Amino acid sequence: MAEQADVLVRGYGGYNTRWALFLLHHLFPLDSKKHQLATTIFFGANDAALLGRNSERQHVPVEEYKENLSKIVKHLKECSPTMLIVLISPPPIDEEGRMEYARATYGEKAMKLPERTNDMAGVYAQGCVELAEELGVRSINLWSKMQETDGWQKKYLSDGLHLTPQGNAVVFQEVVRVFKEAWLNAEEMPYDFPHHSQIDGQNPEKAFQQKCL
Repeated sequence: MAEQADVLVRGYGGYNTRWALFLLHHLFPLDSKKHQLATTIFFGANDAALLGRNSERQHVPVEEYKENLSKIVKHLKECSPTMLIVLISPPPIDEEGRMEYARATYGEKAMKLPERTNDMAGVYAQGCVELAEELGVRSINLWSKMQETDGWQKKYLSDGLHLTPQGNAVVFQEVVRVFKEAWLNAEEMPYDFPHHSQIDGQNPEKAFQQKCL
């Protein structure tokens, strides 16, 4: 999408949907004169951390998780009613991979039980997909999609939780697919400025008259 769109990435490591709400008006101010064409919302892996385990401070109950996502979606629609909004579910969890990582990193001090489980990640993924349907926005069930591939645990997850380059490629492919289904195709988007093939070397200003002069 070079020369066709500005892609803004706003990722906050370790955040859950509860904490993200504090940033919402800063990232998407209602009085902004710039309107986003599309936004993806990717939360759930941290919300699904289990109570009583190492990462319990990140835990958000699934119903609150859905309510927080709903608040984010409604705010974005208020920013721009025509914005394409895509909810992305949490990915699956490789519990043994999490334990292997903990033992390799912390040795004897490693956690005795994984702080996340794949079953619980699936609960949040289902909640994400159900909410998207209720709100009339599109969704990607990453939890289900990744588990369609044999050996997904090591192929898509580097430590049982975070995505490998191949895992990120799945996210990219799914986002592109959903965008195309919504008639947002990068190949068909207009360029913000003239393509170099349209610029006359002897009379370059002609190509820029409409947008720049």
